[in-house]
Amino acid sequence: MKQFKGRAIAPGRAEAEAVVSRCGVNTLASFQKALQFGDKNATCGDQNNPDLYGKAMAGKALCLPQTIGSTTGGLVLYCACSMNRQPACLLFSEEIDSLAAAGSVLAAVWLDGAQMPVVDSLGSEFLDYVRDGMKIAVEPDGSVIVGE
Repeated sequence: MKQFKGRAIAPGRAEAEAVVSRCGVNTLASFQKALQFGDKNATCGDQNNPDLYGKAMAGKALCLPQTIGSTTGGLVLYCACSMNRQPACLLFSEEIDSLAAAGSVLAAVWLDGAQMPVVDSLGSEFLDYVRDGMKIAVEPDGSVIVGE
């Protein structure tokens, strides 16, 4: 078990199984099936992301360096939360980008019951350590505990 400390962007508690991307996550391409076609598992549809493609993201601890892609990124995260197809939490090794931050914060503030804690600045060691299937616990202060 190892603990990491980051910055809580949307504070909260979560416990979930990790799904890890070592490259940037294109939110629109990744969540399109969930938003347009009702995929409740939020199966990643981004064929350019070999780490996530075809994997369920809903209810998982999505570990990533950053989000990439179009300016719709924040809206996509907000919509995923509004449809209850969001990851259990978003854990960024780098600083969060403004679009992902906006979508995450708006979901936390505007949606009743939308729970998706977001922590950034966890460092490259975080992504070097975490693997798919590991148990993740997130605390409101930005602490992230990674277990086996």
